[in-house]
Amino acid sequence: MSRATVGERFAQTVRFSAESIRAFADVVGDTNPLHHDEAVAARSRFGGLIASGTHSSALLLGLTASHFSRTAQPLGLEFHVHFHHAVHAGDTLELAWTVTRVQPKPSLGGDLVWLEGQARNQRGDVALAATATLLVTDRAE
Repeated sequence: MSRATVGERFAQTVRFSAESIRAFADVVGDTNPLHHDEAVAARSRFGGLIASGTHSSALLLGLTASHFSRTAQPLGLEFHVHFHHAVHAGDTLELAWTVTRVQPKPSLGGDLVWLEGQARNQRGDVALAATATLLVTDRAE
């Protein structure tokens, strides 16, 4: 049974409203005014409210678990994230991952799966790029 296939791609589109940016920052305890205060954010280099890196990266990383847990049991082993552009209130990101390598790992009871991902805004700019390594095993029934 194939748990992942090289070239497999999965994606999700997410809109970042000012309200969702503030709410996420509150939940994770990020008090940076760039995520809460319109006036402070407007005077910043970004010209307005921006999402925390934790927010955009959490959604991208979480997509791997959501995708693979439909048919298997994923376990994130390693993620690397590189931030390219701020995510502004009102931005819409396409979060996408592509499986680049799969290696059976019988000693761990599954497959090691390597992925490359990115979040691209509505203008086509890459806001963040990432790589990941997951262990994907059969679901416990």
